[in-house]
Amino acid sequence: MERRFECTACGKCCYGWLPLSIDDALGHADRFPLFLQWTPVRQGGKSYDLAVELGLTIKLKNRKRAAVRIEPISYVPPDMPCPALRKDGLCAVHDAKPRRCRAMPLSGGRAENDQDDLLIPKADWACNTTSTAPVVYRDKKIVTREAFELERKQLMADADVLKPFAELMLDSIPSLRLDLTKLAQRPHGGCMILSFSTLVPRLAYVDIYALAAKQLPVMASFAKLTSETPKHADEHRRYTASAGEWRRILDGAP
Repeated sequence: MERRFECTACGKCCYGWLPLSIDDALGHADRFPLFLQWTPVRQGGKSYDLAVELGLTIKLKNRKRAAVRIEPISYVPPDMPCPALRKDGLCAVHDAKPRRCRAMPLSGGRAENDQDDLLIPKADWACNTTSTAPVVYRDKKIVTREAFELERKQLMADADVLKPFAELMLDSIPSLRLDLTKLAQRPHGGCMILSFSTLVPRLAYVDIYALAAKQLPVMASFAKLTSETPKHADEHRRYTASAGEWRRILDGAP
């Protein structure tokens, strides 16, 4: 079986959450509201082994386990456009766009044999999947591999930082392990959205004050955008809390 796909630059996929590499997150910190997404992946899933490699494992009941992926994200409500999406539907950072965007619709964060559903556009997307589009996936194998391989390589490199960070967090905050265990046992799973600032001390090359100066106005802007919409209450709460964290960091600057 083969899948065809061609991007038409409709911009319809440029809404909501965007997973990022650490470098991409830092490189766009003046634009994206940065958080960390923690996602349990139950044993037996197609991408479980990869999730173990990229993350860590936690014990569940009945001797089962779940892998936990940790990744930076641009945390934008599902019905809001990416901060880099221009009014004409094109990308304002096209030449420096994140690896996740370059690999779309394929994902380096999923096993190669677990890509089929990603190649089925949503109802209102204008992707070209007709016979005029190139074959991108055949017999569970990716045909054009460069962007996929680049994203996978970066995810593996990030894992060297994120795995020990996550282990430290689990040891330091017992309730975090419990919350992740509960999520993993839900029929439809779920994820946790936590502060990005907790990761920064593990990034010795990052000037936390310069990062705070970039993130504070971004968080303040998104807090304002979501302040009067009840359906965005969770996002508003997180933006406001994050703005407070970055402000406290700046207040402590030498």
